[in-house]
Formats: sequence, C-alpha cells, structure tokens
Amino acid sequence: MDIKKYIKNFLNYKYLLYELVKKNIKLKYRRSYLGILWTLVEPLLTMMVLTLVFGTLFGRDDRTFPVYVLCGRLLFSFFSSSTKAGLKAVSGNAGMIKKVYVPKYIYVISSIISNFITFLISLIVLVGVSIVLKVHPTIYILEAVFPIIILLIMSLGAGLILATLDVFFRDVEYIWSVATMLISYASAIFYPTTRVIGTGNAWVFDINPIYMCIANFRNAVLYGQPMDITYFIRSAIIAVCLLVIGAVMFYKNQDKFILHI
Repeated sequence: MDIKKYIKNFLNYKYLLYELVKKNIKLKYRRSYLGILWTLVEPLLTMMVLTLVFGTLFGRDDRTFPVYVLCGRLLFSFFSSSTKAGLKAVSGNAGMIKKVYVPKYIYVISSIISNFITFLISLIVLVGVSIVLKVHPTIYILEAVFPIIILLIMSLGAGLILATLDVFFRDVEYIWSVATMLISYASAIFYPTTRVIGTGNAWVFDINPIYMCIANFRNAVLYGQPMDITYFIRSAIIAVCLLVIGAVMFYKNQDKFILHI
C-alpha cells in the first residue's frame, strides 16, 4: 500500500469530501423544523430525562450530575451515530459508486466527519449547562481534546471495518445496533461507576475504550483532574489498531464492492 499515493489521491478529492460532508449534514436535518438547532435541543432533553430518572433512582443529590450524564451522552452518541453512518456509507451510495469513480473511502470519511461536526456543535450545550451549574474549568480542560481525537480515530477505524462487512453481510447493521446498546450500558453514561466497582465488575471499564475516553473527558471537563494515563494509552492503542485494521480491510476488499452493492 503506497501511503504517499493515497494521501495525494485524498487531497485531489478534498472538495468532493467537503460537498459530501455538507450534503450529509443537510440531509440529516432536511425534514426537521428546528434544523441544526436540534443538535442542541436533543442532548439537552435527553440529559434532563436521564437526570430525572437515574438521578432519582441512584439518589444522586450532586448538582453536577447533569454534566456527568451529558459528558457520557455526547461522546457515546458521536461514536454510535458516526459508526452507524459509516456502516451504510458504501452500500448506501451504491448508485453513485456504480456510475462515477470516486475513492470509496471518501464516503466513509465524509460520514464520520459530518457526525463529528454535529458533535462539536452539540458541545455548546455542555458549555451552557456547565456554566449554569457552576462547574468551574481548570487548566486540565485543555486535555479534553485528547479523548475527543482518540474517539474520532476509533470511529473512523470502526466505520471502515463496518462499511466493508456491510457490503458482504447486510445483517451487520442489526448486529451493530445490539452491540452499541451493550457498549452504552458498559460505558457508565447515566450511572456512577461506584455502582459497578463495588460489585467487582470494574474489568468492564478496563476493556471498554469508549468508557476510557468518556472517563478522561469527564476528568478534564467535570472534575478538573489530569487524565488517566493508563486509559489514555490503552484507548489510543485500540484506536490506532482499529484504524490500521479498517484501512487494510477496506483496501483489500474495495474492488469487490461493485459486485455486491
């Protein structure tokens, strides 16, 4: 695999990538009255419901619990939505792929980036809620960029793998929906980790790279603490491995896509 050749090829299609990203964002909110504002309203409403239900259930009287929930909800929502979009990126663009030659990975990358932009916009809600609940930022908030970048790489790698599998096995879409639900329950989005650690099942967090990113993001934004280096290294290694596996898998099978889509 000639890396320089692919980088040059990617740069040749950067304007198409821009147009695809713009199209994906427009299509996502095409029939919504609120449009892009729904990116802010939806996580806010979800946070309120989760805080009301699980804050009461777990007896949480911590005023910052909504920020705790929102941190987990936003990061996991980005991973879930971007990988699901990446999964359908090739098979969903079968008509265009059959008519015009475009590097097929462009469709996957555009799907991930469009969801990433939506995620960045949704962070406005987190800033607003943090201000209202008087969560004071510290110097460690600068470290929040690291789990976000790792999660982006992880999503791209998983998206390439899923897009490849979906071309040959359409049931992957349904399997992944169940898998993301299981991952969400293992990511401590709406419950305190002490509930799990106390039962001796903390290993669930130690093998879940999504939780590792969420934990480090919370350290930076909510707790004002330095990141967990172990979680940072583990999640970064998993993200890079997923990207490499996804790129190789996609590259080796892309010529066969036209026969199956």
